[in-house]
Amino acid sequence: MSKIRVIDLFSGCGGLVEGFMQTGLYEPTASVEWEKAPVTTLSHRLKTKWNIEHADESSIWFDIQRIDELFNGFKDDPKYGSSKGLDYFVNETNGIDVIIGGPPCQAYSVAGRIQDKNRMREDYRNYLFEYYLKVVDRYKPKLFVFENVPGMLSAMPDGTPITDLIRRDIEAKGYEIIDDIKGHALINMSEFSVPQNRRRVILIGVRKDLFSSSKIQDILLDFYDNILSKYKGDKTISVEDAIGDLEKCFPLEDPITIKGMGKFSHSVPESNVSSHVPRFHNQRDINIFQMLAADIEKGTFEFTDSNKLNEIYNKATGGNTAVHKYHVLRKELPSTTILAHLYKDGLRFIHYDSEQARSITVREAARLQGFPDDFEFVAPRGSQYKMIGNAVPPIFSQQLAQAVSELLDKYIVKDKENERLAIS
Repeated sequence: MSKIRVIDLFSGCGGLVEGFMQTGLYEPTASVEWEKAPVTTLSHRLKTKWNIEHADESSIWFDIQRIDELFNGFKDDPKYGSSKGLDYFVNETNGIDVIIGGPPCQAYSVAGRIQDKNRMREDYRNYLFEYYLKVVDRYKPKLFVFENVPGMLSAMPDGTPITDLIRRDIEAKGYEIIDDIKGHALINMSEFSVPQNRRRVILIGVRKDLFSSSKIQDILLDFYDNILSKYKGDKTISVEDAIGDLEKCFPLEDPITIKGMGKFSHSVPESNVSSHVPRFHNQRDINIFQMLAADIEKGTFEFTDSNKLNEIYNKATGGNTAVHKYHVLRKELPSTTILAHLYKDGLRFIHYDSEQARSITVREAARLQGFPDDFEFVAPRGSQYKMIGNAVPPIFSQQLAQAVSELLDKYIVKDKENERLAIS
């Protein structure tokens, strides 16, 4: 049985394609990402885990807005180097079946709009979906998967809902998405065994001329309500379920410096997994972490109110912020949403164990995102946190990939598909 050929756009370190590869049903044709550290990690994973020999070439580090060069190739670019281009890899594999990915979400996020004085109206990232759809239009896959934050449902950068703009462009290219996005495509990944409350919009766009019913909405409803839904987990996975077996990292009486590794405020345990190394915290933060975690352990809950947390932070730092900075992960619940902000600090991801009095390690963040322990993040620690926070949890993407395969098997029109292959 031939494998399903897939292109991954805005790939990051490969959280989405990782899940697709785990099914054994897909063949990665090419990936595109414009940050260097994630590309390095992705190509390393594809080579060492999935034995993709062309991974260094087909994991393309480039700006998708330079779309003609991305298609046709580029040479000796001062920043991005050289690439044969997407057309080369698509032609080598006789076409594309599925395109996956999601443009950067900051311009659609509610938090981003609040923090930006122009409410992200002038942010070019609002329209990166247009370049995603240019790739769809060029290679005409059977379907595509478009992932983004819930904020896209309310984003209106030019006064028009972004979902209306996306739907218009999708339909113009011969594809269709679900009518009721909020009712069906807004998914909490904690329901799919991800140990994290992570709500994301997952749009499936099907190529109308290749599917077996004139009622495409019925097909899409079947996908969301039946095919994908059957992969929901039997129970919610908690933070403790996900990271409770990892070695403990305790505060040291005095910080130490380890040659080649830096300065440490906590013990560095021997571990069978990579990246389980605590970040440095000053004594002030260690004391606060311990106090906040102990408050929850004892059941007093004196310091869980946002106003109280603001007061603690402002008193400690001399600041005057209205947004509370501290949050202790509840061990019996899924984690709060893992964010790229982790690369700046871990104040909102404090370990639940008061004796450890620290924020979570890279490996703990990776587990809460559903990355397998053998996934290596090839970058400095700050970049590791950032790429993990930006990723799609592989636990969910594996189930999504299974569902996409079932959708294709159930509804694709075989005679039309054979005709298309014969022409190409």
